[in-house]
Amino acid sequence: MRSSSLMPTPEQVLRERSWRYCRSASQASESDLVLPRRTILQGDAATVLSRLPSGSIDVLVTSPPYYMLRRYGAGRSEIGTEESVSQYVANLVKVFEGAVRVLKEGGSVWLNLSDGYSRHPRYGAPPKSMLLMPERVLLALAKRGWVVRNKVTWTKPNPLPSSVRDRLTCTWEAFYFLTRSRRYHFDLDAIRVPHVSQRRPSDPTGRSLKYAAGKRPRWQGPLAGSNDGLLKARAEGRSGHPLGKNPGDTWRMATAGYRGAHFATFPPALVERPIKACCPERVCESCGAPWRRSTRGLTPNCRCRAGWHRGIVLDPFMGSGTTAIVAERLGRDWLGIELKPEYVELATERIRVERAKQEEVNKNDNEGRKTA
Repeated sequence: MRSSSLMPTPEQVLRERSWRYCRSASQASESDLVLPRRTILQGDAATVLSRLPSGSIDVLVTSPPYYMLRRYGAGRSEIGTEESVSQYVANLVKVFEGAVRVLKEGGSVWLNLSDGYSRHPRYGAPPKSMLLMPERVLLALAKRGWVVRNKVTWTKPNPLPSSVRDRLTCTWEAFYFLTRSRRYHFDLDAIRVPHVSQRRPSDPTGRSLKYAAGKRPRWQGPLAGSNDGLLKARAEGRSGHPLGKNPGDTWRMATAGYRGAHFATFPPALVERPIKACCPERVCESCGAPWRRSTRGLTPNCRCRAGWHRGIVLDPFMGSGTTAIVAERLGRDWLGIELKPEYVELATERIRVERAKQEEVNKNDNEGRKTA
């Protein structure tokens, strides 16, 4: 019998599985590739992405290392340690060129980025100037066909203290929502929030409204939006949609409190909305179409009459594993890529602990139902 001291640890098993997959994927043809699920592949993001099957990912949610703000000791290929911000942008664009291939046609990306301040012109901006790194990344991606749908402002009620005296303290970060197609999966009903106001019923004919449907005031420009969709709700005395309102693009969430060896973890609540909205709970096994939400619950959005599997979210900079933990809580599959082996082990252990907690919660809930 094999000695227990010689048994491989879970981290060693995961690393071996990751190495075997990347090696076999590099030797396989596109049609032979199988997408791994609920695992972390260790390696460079751009390289590992090139070995994943095309059109296999529903949504990508990630926060890459910020430029020149931290060093993770992951080697020469570590993103964020480039000599200039332009090189950093080029490396991130390379990663997202790989993302274009692996995303489904209706897939999307949520990208968390924060800016920094230059200390020397060699970094790409005058000393003390903001680098405008997120803007540079977004402009570069837009030139390559990405559609920037939203810039979400993540405001922090507990920002890091700052001793700076000649500017304002930074208390927010940006979270960008990008797509490649005009049509993509987005389940707004899954993330609606309660209305906070009430309205009185108005004239059902709409004559009492300031501007009737389809008519715009003369001062509006050609790119101005329209609220025609709210006319019926206002006539009926509703504030808006019966399931709640659109959460908007300003999210107030506290930073994460994590005691592990990773220095930059985003809060689970920050990635919950993107996963709920853009990663379908169920996907047709035959054609890949996401199931739709209706009054009867989730129903197929195709005529395949096939089975289903869970939607999958990818994080090419997995770090401490927050994206994976939230995906499992929400009943979605996930796949992670991480360059640093130590972080692969850290995330694996954190995910294992969270699974054990969730299993205990489920067990207690089941026992409570039996005794009720």
